Amino acid sequence: MAKKGAREKIKLKSTESSECYWTHKNKRNTTERLELKKYDKKLRRHVAFKEAK
Repeated sequence: MAKKGAREKIKLKSTESSECYWTHKNKRNTTERLELKKYDKKLRRHVAFKEAK
């Protein structure tokens, strides 16, 4: 059985379109909001994705 830990599922939302990614983040080690550059399928280029609520 899996342990209940500090990892939570978060949603990354594109800054330029409505595209979203889902990922996991350790809330104990990374308390600030995540911002990653990922590929946006709608725009067909890399853009910044920020953590959404």
